[in-house]
Amino acid sequence: MAQRAPTPCRYPNCRKLVVKPGYCEQHLRQVRKQWDDRRGNASARGYGSRWQRARAVFLSYHPLCAECNRQGRVTPASVVDHIQPHRGNQESFWDTNNWQSLCKPCHDIKTVKEDGGFGRSPPPGTTSAQKTNR
Repeated sequence: MAQRAPTPCRYPNCRKLVVKPGYCEQHLRQVRKQWDDRRGNASARGYGSRWQRARAVFLSYHPLCAECNRQGRVTPASVVDHIQPHRGNQESFWDTNNWQSLCKPCHDIKTVKEDGGFGRSPPPGTTSAQKTNR
């Protein structure tokens, strides 16, 4: 199998070559830290101890993945998902009618489709500021 040619790091003025397109190790750490600083930690985004307790109770009442169930599969759920993204709205965040239990693979697929990722564009009308306020 042919190897991909190295490409330059995407960081401005960095000339290091990387095997995978993206950033060199030094700049990858720097870019991730900037992203994390902008995004805030889980607690700052509303996923603190209160959420952890509510999530555990919800999963105890809804232990199976809703998406797998729709497809005729039985899979244990591990994630409580907001059906409609709350975008920082606390009323929508805590509305249990907007929650569903999902397994991690189903949640990851849903998140990529909603937020854009793996080469997908985010949905129309979604700004990067809205995505980071989740």
